[in-house]
Amino acid sequence: MLPLKDPSLLIDKCLVNGKWVGAQSGKTVDVTNPATGDVIARIPSMSAQEVEDVIGHANAAFRPWARRSAKERSAILRKWFDRHCQVVVS
Repeated sequence: MLPLKDPSLLIDKCLVNGKWVGAQSGKTVDVTNPATGDVIARIPSMSAQEVEDVIGHANAAFRPWARRSAKERSAILRKWFDRHCQVVVS
């Protein structure tokens, strides 16, 4: 798995509508480094219906995001990037 400052941050769930959810089946899929074959993460193996539901939530979230100015979106993404850099591989 990927070496993180805080390994608990790497979970096998998807952020959907503000909540972390796994596949209803509980199944996951390994994400591998193509150069080494090492497993670096696991992601939920969701059904087609689950994926459609996720897309619906993403579409609904896009509307208010699209109404923000480019400057507002940039500030939000920069804040996320800065926080991300604090917790990822050092």
